[in-house]
Amino acid sequence: MTAPLDDNTFDPQALEALLHDVPLDLTVELGRIRLSLSELAARLGPGSIITLDTATGAPLDVRVNNRLVARAEAIAVGEKCGIRIVEIIGGKDA
Repeated sequence: MTAPLDDNTFDPQALEALLHDVPLDLTVELGRIRLSLSELAARLGPGSIITLDTATGAPLDVRVNNRLVARAEAIAVGEKCGIRIVEIIGGKDA
């Protein structure tokens, strides 16, 4: 059994080491659109073009476990897509 945490023995470095390998989901949101099911069914197919709410060149939202943490711009990294962070979003309400 583990001892309860108290303020005198709390070690932030130990907590960081414990959580270091916890997997997180990082997502980059290109944009959004709200459609009804019938609109989606009519638009969705090979070759379809769907316009999103994000302007070309606008910063993209970067989320960790669905929490907004940064904004970024899309870049090419060799033959892959990547992002360059342009803003860190701070605060507990981000």
